[in-house]
Amino acid sequence: MIRFGPAGIPLSCKGRTLQDGIEDVHNLSLSALEIQMVRASAYSRPPEDEEIGMTINDIEDGFVVEIVRDGDSITDVNEPIEEDDDLMFIPNAFANRFGDLDFAGKMAKRLDVNLSIHTPYYMDLGSNTDLTFTCMNSIKYAALSLNALQGDVVVTSLGLYDGKMDEDEVNDNIYSNVAEIMDWWHDLGLTPRLGIEITGQQDVFGSIDQVLDICDQFEGVVPVVNFSHHHSRTGGTLLDVDDFLNVLEQVEPYSDGRIHAAFAGVEYDDAGNERRLTAIKKGDLKFEPLAEALIEMKPNATIISASPLLEHDAMYMKIIYERVLAKKVAKDLKEKKKAEAAAAGE
Repeated sequence: MIRFGPAGIPLSCKGRTLQDGIEDVHNLSLSALEIQMVRASAYSRPPEDEEIGMTINDIEDGFVVEIVRDGDSITDVNEPIEEDDDLMFIPNAFANRFGDLDFAGKMAKRLDVNLSIHTPYYMDLGSNTDLTFTCMNSIKYAALSLNALQGDVVVTSLGLYDGKMDEDEVNDNIYSNVAEIMDWWHDLGLTPRLGIEITGQQDVFGSIDQVLDICDQFEGVVPVVNFSHHHSRTGGTLLDVDDFLNVLEQVEPYSDGRIHAAFAGVEYDDAGNERRLTAIKKGDLKFEPLAEALIEMKPNATIISASPLLEHDAMYMKIIYERVLAKKVAKDLKEKKKAEAAAAGE
């Protein structure tokens, strides 16, 4: 099955809540939604008197993602809050409160909308600075939220090479920090996958080889094929069906049977660095050969529209895919009838 959906609540959606977005995606005959996580520093406060004895799901005033008790993180949504606890809040979250996620997740299941979350776009797991700690928490909070939503994959990049540290040292830090995250992930029994995205800049960790190597090292870590980023990073190599098939065939063995990908038009420079994402109809990256590759390969895949047009281009990709599929079915049927007629005339 091939799913299509936007990277964020549809622009045409009258409401701006997560539930509104899920319903709108369904009404547009799309079947995926990638939630965008805004960068904002989490903060903590002690519980109010009336909050003692409540759970994370019960808190009405703000999005509480975890309880901190004696320095330990408690993520059990059924754990009663105690007087000496600290509550960890995420401002500007994609839901008013953590308790809304269970309903939103069930709604998505009922409407057959596959949910994923994209962490903030600037991530740094390589420098081991205070920013690294913040970025690791962003991944963890995204994972806890998507787990409550019963979603599929947390999408993230991992870090950049700023010239201040040796690249091998940056890579070692990235691997070490991903290992720490996945140990935490497995200890909690979280069901979503961690998706490492192919990136579009030469000075950012995330070539297809780097992504596949790190996915090979950790259970539950899968590649996310951002075709726009890969096209930019490799100097415009995605031109025909075989080019897309080559990428899909590389990532499929690491994808746990479910390929997660993103697509948009893109502008890039001669050095292989992405400048900006554009509407799909612009630029030299075309969707039609990807549609043909998907039809030939028949994977279970989700394609997210990262275009500035969001749902418009998600619907455009779905239409193109269905059009190419219809042409192939008609061609195959014609060839079958021709072969049958030839056999009958022998």
